[in-house]
Amino acid sequence: MDRLKGKIAVITGAAAGIGRGTVELFVSEGAKVIAADVQDEKGHELERRFNGQVKFLHCDVTSEENIKATMQAAVDTFGGLDILFNNAGAGGSPNTIEDMTGEAWDRSMNLLLRSVALGIRYAIPHMKARGGGSIINTASVAALQAGAGPVAYSVAKAGVIHLTTISAAQLGRSKIRVNAICPGLILTDIFTSGARAMGAPDAMLDMIRENMAKGAPDAQPIPKGGLPADIAKACLYFASDDSEFVTGTHIVVDGGMTTGPRHAWDPDEQARRMQQRAAMQAPAGSKPN
Repeated sequence: MDRLKGKIAVITGAAAGIGRGTVELFVSEGAKVIAADVQDEKGHELERRFNGQVKFLHCDVTSEENIKATMQAAVDTFGGLDILFNNAGAGGSPNTIEDMTGEAWDRSMNLLLRSVALGIRYAIPHMKARGGGSIINTASVAALQAGAGPVAYSVAKAGVIHLTTISAAQLGRSKIRVNAICPGLILTDIFTSGARAMGAPDAMLDMIRENMAKGAPDAQPIPKGGLPADIAKACLYFASDDSEFVTGTHIVVDGGMTTGPRHAWDPDEQARRMQQRAAMQAPAGSKPN
């Protein structure tokens, strides 16, 4: 407890999912938090719940002025800025590279990469005034391999990792650390955002969530669904003094999803492949044991 006592944080995308889970953990560890999001009702609920420790601010991270105002709000409301969690985002364009448009590409990059760069940029002067700070960026396993997300999302998240490295190098002498987290399959509303945007009824959204929850434990070696709290704990490590000698890196929090293909960790898949090999090696007309 109290690992963030006296610290002031800005968390974007704070009203739900990973952001909300991180707000809850940071508050429990003693931080005061500017909870930034476009979901006003959920954001104000967080502020009421943590009266005096959380201040909600409407922030569209595709707006440079909104980002700048959010960083300033940490100073005006609580007296400074020590921690920034650049977390806001969504799935972005579902287009493949074959049917991608410039407009769809730019929307994804503005939401997922430009917003992170500007968050860092406008946090810097406030962190320097406090003698340093910690910036944490949400990347993704989609940045590390093909097939884990749409093309624009995946490229933007890869950009977040490299932006993290470069920013860490440039800001280290100012005692500002910059690191990233690559979540795997985490059960949040990112999986229903597309359907919601197209006007899907609540019953369909509930069905999507239920199916995701059922399938999540079988998606990686560790047999459980990833939760916002799993990412929040990694974020707490980077935000706290426990990681004071760690910068310019990323941590993968994915239950082992990126350890290798399914046959590397799934006993059923391994058995199936063994049976296939035995059948291929068996003499003609014989049956494998």
